[in-house]
Amino acid sequence: MTKALLIIDYTNDFVADDGSLTCGKPAQQLENYIVSLANKFYENNDYVIFPTDGHTGDKLSPEYKLFPPHNIVGTLGQQLYDKLNTWYKDHKGSDRIYKFNKNRYSAFQNTNLDNYLRERKIDNLWIAGVCTDICVLHTAIAAYNLNYQITIPTKAVTTFTKHGQKWALDHFKNSLGATLV
Repeated sequence: MTKALLIIDYTNDFVADDGSLTCGKPAQQLENYIVSLANKFYENNDYVIFPTDGHTGDKLSPEYKLFPPHNIVGTLGQQLYDKLNTWYKDHKGSDRIYKFNKNRYSAFQNTNLDNYLRERKIDNLWIAGVCTDICVLHTAIAAYNLNYQITIPTKAVTTFTKHGQKWALDHFKNSLGATLV
């Protein structure tokens, strides 16, 4: 069974202390574990995929009604955070590494992710990153609706509040049938 690790929005704007929409220290504490997961998937000849918010700064984006501008394409804020950015730069030439911009919470909405996965016969998705109760959640719901097997590594996801984290993890398990590890 071919697997893919989706690392959602692990960027400077969502993780760094000065990010425009940061989860702060809880997100920074995921860094080593996420990098170790990326290494594990890569070494096992599986895929590592980076669906990354990529906004243009267009004030008509629905997210800007709820959140400050973030992850503007081409800015430092949109770059992957610290060690993960280095990992990506070291591996990006591989055909098992894929990074793309998304403009909605779900990594499937308005992207070719489903086609990319199906062409490679990937049906098992591990979903990591931020924010657990927003982009990770919406990506998992879309994956569920498309019949993918879902695993959430709980030490590789976080969000703004403890309540949001607990609610999302419960939802993954109880409503999407995801495996929590």
